Amino acid sequence: MKELEKVKRISIASTLFILLVIIGLLTYKRPKFLYATNTKSALEKITNDNYLVTINEVYNPDYVLIDVRNQYEFEKGHLENAINIYTPEILNDVNSGLLDELKEKNKTAILYGNNPDEVNASFLLLYQLGYENIKLLAIENSYLQNKLITKNCEIEKSEADISAFINDSHKNASETFIEKEIVKPPKKVMTVQKKKKVAEGGC
Repeated sequence: MKELEKVKRISIASTLFILLVIIGLLTYKRPKFLYATNTKSALEKITNDNYLVTINEVYNPDYVLIDVRNQYEFEKGHLENAINIYTPEILNDVNSGLLDELKEKNKTAILYGNNPDEVNASFLLLYQLGYENIKLLAIENSYLQNKLITKNCEIEKSEADISAFINDSHKNASETFIEKEIVKPPKKVMTVQKKKKVAEGGC
């Protein structure tokens, strides 16, 4: 009798498990955006490619300027013919459609903000998603009497071989290190000699 109850419980549990698996498979949605490259390979590509553009190189028919600042800053002043795509909204349906269209037409999207640091996050995100047709505009924007002033920004180029550094760090992480015993020096023991008290009074 007990064995029969045990079998019933197992069959009910297995049926519920199978139902959960079927429901999970039916409700599963593939993520809309998947990374085409990981951070390591993206950084290696960026260090090898020339991804920076100066203000003098912008006037190219194959370049499309994209301002990643918010709408208020964009309306306050922006570069001529620039499109406003605010960084937090860069992957919504309309903007991702526009980016796909630029990729299909072999146009290069030039991202810019008030300074290059402001553009780094959106640039790396898009690059890792497979948008290799993007570059970063090395400029600084400021305002004087509500007029936009744009000037080239010098970005310090690293003289170090970043690719080699990344490979070394991965190699070092995969190696196993043998812990060495730490030999502690012996503790010094100091002996304190007590002075004999002189007896007070006496016979």
